Amino acid sequence: MRREKLSLEHRAPLYGIFRDLRLSISEYSFANLFLFREAHEYEVVFDDHMFVEGKTYGGEKFLLPAFDLRKADISYIRKVMDGGHMLFPVAEEQLGLFEGPGFAHECHEDDMDYVFTVEKISTYPGKKLHSKRNLLTQFLNAYEHEKFPIDAQRRGDALGILERWQKESGMPAEETDYRACREALELQDELILCGGIYYVFGEPAGFILGEEINEEMFALHFAKGLTKFKGIYQFMYNSCAGVLGAYYKYLNFEQDLGKVSLRQAKSSYHPDLMIKKYRVRLRQS
Repeated sequence: MRREKLSLEHRAPLYGIFRDLRLSISEYSFANLFLFREAHEYEVVFDDHMFVEGKTYGGEKFLLPAFDLRKADISYIRKVMDGGHMLFPVAEEQLGLFEGPGFAHECHEDDMDYVFTVEKISTYPGKKLHSKRNLLTQFLNAYEHEKFPIDAQRRGDALGILERWQKESGMPAEETDYRACREALELQDELILCGGIYYVFGEPAGFILGEEINEEMFALHFAKGLTKFKGIYQFMYNSCAGVLGAYYKYLNFEQDLGKVSLRQAKSSYHPDLMIKKYRVRLRQS
């Protein structure tokens, strides 16, 4: 068994593996793992199969399987887990392997991904999303706006928005995703991320950055906007969905990590689906 700290050198194998697995879980993204590698102390483990070892924010060790669990040998899985690791995140469609005795699994609400149809975010239909639709209309009526792909020419403007967003947050950078987002912009090409940047009256006002998770789903890793432009987030999500609608069916807004402000914000869009992620452990005898 060999271990290596997760680095850009692991992009090629992991990126390909995750694409082949076609899971909808946001952690199955090399960019996501790389950008939060320090927070989770990620290491790549090479054994009969490949894993990514890490720690949850609560300090619990886990192994993320970089292979299809549905094709795995159960005795091998038991052996790997015998060192005290749980498997995480395990998709609901993979749970059949662990129905026998000796395993326990649970799903935490904080871990679940918020998923929306692209159609919903591109139209904000119905009474439940009236407030979002209203904010979008106010934005469109109040501001002259432009949108462009984030490229080398406009990356500096996106970084400027991020700096202003961090200052507006009133929190230390260690308590936000500022550093991960900055690195995502700086290494956008290497991490195979794409996104859009939005201008209001010629001023950089917000940006979105994400990537394809599978052929039906796009994950929004980062969305940063300046709050002085009322409705900027509703506009950015709506505009992004309008572009992505030609290619994807779903938008994954990722998990809320148990943070009340994130939970309220993401829930307010009324998700079409909450993707469960399971923690699988050996049952104590």
